[in-house]
Amino acid sequence: MVDAVVDGIGGSTEFVGVIGDPVRHSLSPRLHNSAYREMGLDLRYGAFRVPVGEAHGAINGARSLGFRGLSITTPHKTEAARYADQRSNDVALLGAANTIVFLASVAVAESTDGDGLLDDLATNENFSPTGKRCVILGAGGAARSIILALGRAGAGEIVVINRSEQHATEAVALAPKIARVGKAEDIDGAPLVINATSMGLTQSTPDGHDGGLSFGRRVGPGQLAVELSYLSRTPFLTAAVENGATARNGLGMLVHQAARQVRLFTGQEAPLSVMWESVRQFISD
Repeated sequence: MVDAVVDGIGGSTEFVGVIGDPVRHSLSPRLHNSAYREMGLDLRYGAFRVPVGEAHGAINGARSLGFRGLSITTPHKTEAARYADQRSNDVALLGAANTIVFLASVAVAESTDGDGLLDDLATNENFSPTGKRCVILGAGGAARSIILALGRAGAGEIVVINRSEQHATEAVALAPKIARVGKAEDIDGAPLVINATSMGLTQSTPDGHDGGLSFGRRVGPGQLAVELSYLSRTPFLTAAVENGATARNGLGMLVHQAARQVRLFTGQEAPLSVMWESVRQFISD
């Protein structure tokens, strides 16, 4: 019997996708579909809006439909980790997952964010955190995944700066021998400073925060400033560049964490150059 194919999708086509809310803005379909086309796989990736509190049902639905896996984004990372059948060591520590892989209908929760950022910095900035002081602004999910990855990579010291000292204390517990809660002056001279907060998305906020501008002004020559947003010129990065720092936005983290997901979904190496090309229009000078 001939497989009926419509717009490249037939009875043998397999599926993966991202669930979140909102999700229309996601670049993940571009990244993943470009990879699967290059790899010659009959695999399609879509974006699915799933309201808060409904991730469990979405995961079970994807499992029933024979999906290979799902990418998980806001606000579902904690719920995905909670309802997975199995959890990687990182997910067990973080209590959050950005990936679900279905292995013989078993939902396995994984986390690729922190290691994806380090992959990007190693590949594109020739940066290794080994033995270096690394400062993290923020203590949320993204920051926590990076702290875990930095600790595993041999960072000399990890300093967490956060408005809530309690959340900062909880975050440093992920790397107890080398991480500590810090203050703004710890940014001075640190080889790596990462803004893992949402403050970089705005110029200012009603409560007086300046979008990371004051933190960026403390970063200068010989330091690498990283913004997890893929908006290239947030206040934090703008100030850092004006001071002579090397700056990098979050697009590389997005690409490299997606490449790790491709490997989890397919068992094959991801075509990074093709994935980069798919989002090149979002790269600003």
